[in-house]
Amino acid sequence: MEVMLAEGLSKQPLDYISKQIASMGFNCVRLTWPLFMITNNTLASVTVRQSFQSLGLVESIAGIQVNNPSIIDLQVVEAFQVVVSNLAENNLMVILDNHISKPGWCCSNSDGNGFFGDKYFDADLWIAGLVRMATMFKGSANVVGMSLRNEPRGPKQNISNWYKCMQKGAEAVHAANPNVLVIISGLNFDRDLTFLSRKQIELTFTGKLVFEYHWYAFSDGQVWRDGNPNQVCGTLTKNMMRQGGFLIDQGWPLFISEFGGDQRGTNLNDNRFLNCFFGVAAELDLDWAFWALQGSYYLREGVMGIDETYGALSWDWCQPRNSSFIQRLSALQSPFQGPDFSEARQYQVIFHPSTSQCVLRNSITDPLKLGPCTQSERWSYTPQKTLTVKGTYFCLQADNLSAPAKLGIICTSSSSKWELISESKMHLSTKLSNGSSVCLDAGPDGTILTNPCKCLGRDQTCDPASQWFKIVNSTKETVSGEYPLQLHTPRRDMDKSKWSAS
Repeated sequence: MEVMLAEGLSKQPLDYISKQIASMGFNCVRLTWPLFMITNNTLASVTVRQSFQSLGLVESIAGIQVNNPSIIDLQVVEAFQVVVSNLAENNLMVILDNHISKPGWCCSNSDGNGFFGDKYFDADLWIAGLVRMATMFKGSANVVGMSLRNEPRGPKQNISNWYKCMQKGAEAVHAANPNVLVIISGLNFDRDLTFLSRKQIELTFTGKLVFEYHWYAFSDGQVWRDGNPNQVCGTLTKNMMRQGGFLIDQGWPLFISEFGGDQRGTNLNDNRFLNCFFGVAAELDLDWAFWALQGSYYLREGVMGIDETYGALSWDWCQPRNSSFIQRLSALQSPFQGPDFSEARQYQVIFHPSTSQCVLRNSITDPLKLGPCTQSERWSYTPQKTLTVKGTYFCLQADNLSAPAKLGIICTSSSSKWELISESKMHLSTKLSNGSSVCLDAGPDGTILTNPCKCLGRDQTCDPASQWFKIVNSTKETVSGEYPLQLHTPRRDMDKSKWSAS
């Protein structure tokens, strides 16, 4: 932004913010920086105090003086280095993200920062800035990646220049700092990587290239609010796989470097999207960054102290804005799949996206309930479409309509066959002995029930979230299990992840 200082430092001490990030379970920060801060010597030499004074931010200066007096008279580039160092002291990785050229709020098609050749986006200057930033942090072990440019966009974007310039930028970063992952965005606000299905970018190095993709509810307007959630989730998940997710199937690392939603919980469009996203993220074991950390801004689009309703932290940066959502995120903050993904180690969990919990049991006689995925049963979804508890004779069965699901040993009946139905592919459906269809459902107390399947038509007022489940492959250790937990190393070719970034 215009002040060229990480947000929040007028509200809380830097170390307090870093510890808040870690306490919420995140292990990495995607830290944005403007190109001109590193390439324009006049801007780079401005002190934090001078930068805020030039924008009339007197109250913010006073707040920084109280909370972070050691940075107030540093040059903005020096303050940036202090932030990275403090994150390292708190065992937090950093991805340096060149978000924009001219400091300010991002992004639009006409802001002059969108694509090579735009008013503020000179390709040669951009490469020079990448090299300076990569060199500056060459010795910083916590700086694990550099994202070359956020959300290429606008009328000048074209595939030919994307290949040419991204290749030059990637090679320049690698030459300056061979220790960082090189992260590359697609076109159309990082929503289009389809051209890579026809031609892959050619680089001299291997094993450290990562592609990034952004996904929000508002990326598709109000379709989540106005459409049937099953239909919308199915359609837009297919779109995501076509636009970028296909890279996973090709063996390339894909990083969902921005997703998020209104943390007040009142935005129906966002809420429905997030239920779908959590299912997709668990099933694909995605690496991701949640947008955004900041609870408020020094200055955004001319407004001082504006609240960020998508922010993980409260306006005053004191605490999580929505602690239940942070708890929900925790299920995705370590990988489901470790590096050893052999058949012998693999099992499935039955994941409930709207709660980020999994189906588990306390005993054979107790009802199945939702609980932490670290305590989940190891299920096996067989070719016969039964869900058996691995290593036992027990399988998941429907007993009666609106009754708790149960475990039984007669696994050949129709009530033991579970099909993934609906366009979302998140309804687990079976047939009772009388031939009626039911779906797995989570009751208000987390008890697993078998109720009539809902929202299978085109009704946009219907909410299927309680009946959405994903069968997720896992090698994660459970509380009673023998499978060793493998943190930060998903089966895709990356040395320094899994990321759960803010």
